[in-house]
Amino acid sequence: MCGAEQPNDGVTAVTRRTALGGSVAIASAMMLVDADPAAAAGVAAAPTGPTIDIVPVVNGRATPVSIDPRTSLLDMLRERLALTGAKKGCDHGQCGACTVHLDGHRIASCLTLAVKTDGRKVTTIEGLADGDRLHPMQQAFIDHDALQCGYCTPGQIMAAVACIREGNATSRPVIREYMSGNICRCGAYVGIVAAIEAVAAQGRS
Repeated sequence: MCGAEQPNDGVTAVTRRTALGGSVAIASAMMLVDADPAAAAGVAAAPTGPTIDIVPVVNGRATPVSIDPRTSLLDMLRERLALTGAKKGCDHGQCGACTVHLDGHRIASCLTLAVKTDGRKVTTIEGLADGDRLHPMQQAFIDHDALQCGYCTPGQIMAAVACIREGNATSRPVIREYMSGNICRCGAYVGIVAAIEAVAAQGRS
């Protein structure tokens, strides 16, 4: 009938205006990515405010970088150097997912200012293996099923290496106490302790 309402079948009609609007939005987003190669590569662009030039030795290589003096080591590693093994779990130094080594000692990289690493040795999970050969602790985590989802694993492994290196793998209670700052929400603690014991028994760290 003339003037009768058309039935609504629950499907929203696509008009020329909405189609054009969607196309413009997509094109704009693509232009923004193309205009920023760093964003396209997943690496943050260099800061535009006041910066400090530092040269930390990251995984054995002197790495010049200009950073905002407020930048954490974790953010520098992930956003400027594309080393994403260290994870941002809590950003308060409470979960251990961001653990790396500074001059051979474990630290929470989320609580460490990047400027403090100038001229110092920073080791991340990416620098632990020897080429294609896994570090003994990495292999032990595989052998003892010391991981599940894997999010905390890089930090767990870095802390585990430090546990042995610093002489804290003398017994299960001591290992558990040392590793208590590294949280595994999947509950793989039994395998983690077993992996540390296995590597310690080999006299390797």
